Amino acid sequence: MQSGTSNQALSVSNLKKTYSNGRIALKGVSFSVEEGDFYALLGRNGAGKSTTIGITCSLVTKSSGKVYIFGIDIDQDFSRAKSNIGLVPQEINFNQFETPWNIVINHAGYYGVPRAKALLQAEKYLTTLNLWDYRNNTARRLSGGMKRKLMIARALMHEPRLLILDEPTAGIDFETRLSMWEFLQDLNQKGVTIILTTHYLQEAEKLCRNVGIIELGELILDSDMKSLFKRLNQETYVLDLVQPIDSQVLPHELNDSVRLVDPTTVEVDIARNSSINAVFETLSKHDIHAISIQTKSNRLETLFMELLRREAIEMQANQSE
Repeated sequence: MQSGTSNQALSVSNLKKTYSNGRIALKGVSFSVEEGDFYALLGRNGAGKSTTIGITCSLVTKSSGKVYIFGIDIDQDFSRAKSNIGLVPQEINFNQFETPWNIVINHAGYYGVPRAKALLQAEKYLTTLNLWDYRNNTARRLSGGMKRKLMIARALMHEPRLLILDEPTAGIDFETRLSMWEFLQDLNQKGVTIILTTHYLQEAEKLCRNVGIIELGELILDSDMKSLFKRLNQETYVLDLVQPIDSQVLPHELNDSVRLVDPTTVEVDIARNSSINAVFETLSKHDIHAISIQTKSNRLETLFMELLRREAIEMQANQSE
């Protein structure tokens, strides 16, 4: 079954997940990723990122909702959808007593890649990811960063159009992280769509063009990176009006910075360290008056402060090792 536009690598609609113990992991998440995009799914641990990825790859059973991979309904034809996906999970999940060479070759065989092509693919990715000299060592002898790279090489053996990476740089040193970023950027430039789940702000900002942010099982933002950081540099105020108004009377000169929530409530976005007085003056000229004003609580800002704090702690830990 086909759905959505042909240029969407992933389309998720009203995705919900409640576990058997009653824990609600997803509360109706919807977003789409265009083909060729580099998309970050951002949020703290336990927010719902890995559950979303698990459902997309049919590793977790959803409670309800729809998922399409390049227009293919995973409920109707998962085998065909799966052939387009390369998954790099958060946990190391290969046989540590096998060699990197056997790990990638066997994975290619699982996807029906011809032997001759698999040999070429293995040499290509193990060389590019600086694993070639270790191809005949047992995987358990590799460093943590090398194991992460090996999982990327394995995921690419069947040449998927969509690569999904779940926290791929968690717990690795900064130098390895930089080399991995360079590889992923090059891969994306060659046409592979990439979805990256992470709680590293620097990683998302460096690599991704668009971002979705999950908090407590809800998608609280789906935006391009530029708009996201603009939003983080502004404050939102809620104005209770003296009398009801219609959206058509809102001043055009304020553009998108003023929104009518309901006939007697207006939200105003103001750049940080700027005065709201100019907005009040403009509203007054259009006979719009407020009886009270309050700052709107910013879930996004709270989340980002938590992520920044965590990132700083992990960077300090890596530097001390």
